[in-house]
Amino acid sequence: MIDVNSILGALQGENGRRTAMVGGGAALAGLATGMLAGKSGRKMMGKAAKYGAVAALGGLAVHALSKHKARQEQAASPAAPAADYEAAQPGTPFLPAADQGEALDLRGKSLVRAMIAAAKADGTVTADEQTAIMGRLQDANLDAESRAFVEAELQRPLTIDDLVRDVSCPEHAAEVYAASLVAIDRDGAVERAYLQMLAARLGLDNALVADIHASADATIAPPALEGPAHLTAMRV
Repeated sequence: MIDVNSILGALQGENGRRTAMVGGGAALAGLATGMLAGKSGRKMMGKAAKYGAVAALGGLAVHALSKHKARQEQAASPAAPAADYEAAQPGTPFLPAADQGEALDLRGKSLVRAMIAAAKADGTVTADEQTAIMGRLQDANLDAESRAFVEAELQRPLTIDDLVRDVSCPEHAAEVYAASLVAIDRDGAVERAYLQMLAARLGLDNALVADIHASADATIAPPALEGPAHLTAMRV
């Protein structure tokens, strides 16, 4: 079974900050030093540490789908406050039960695969970049199975067909999109186009996609800074 928490922690980079790495290409910035870092990642990594990475990412899908269902049922007005974030609960379509080891492993792999694919959307990962990334995983004392999984995904040609083939239910589809969303800087034109294509292939309607974006923004937004502390705040 792969160690999803350690994979994400290693790919995030030290203290979530961007650092100079071999190659310096956009793909490396996305994978080795940008994934789950900066404006979107620190809160999500904190939640991953608290709940476990799969449960934390699943929580974004829970949050979005709850809002989407409430709107469809007209149970809440647009002005109603969003429900508090809650991690995905074991034994639900968002997270297999603890005793379902194989299902948990498959869900974790699908979410890591989604994040790596999203981070590769704006280019390829060179041999030097792959070496740097694998070195980071080695330094993190990641187990051999997890390192082998990441290495294989880095070398795999980017194809949405492979990414969506094993998506098992609407809840899983929302999780895959949410994982992709938090892994990249979604302000870039290429990344936006990739997310639009992914949403279409996952069968997510525009309203649900908007709810996933809103839930991600609400869940991972940094707390407001008080006093002069804002003078030292930097986007990383």
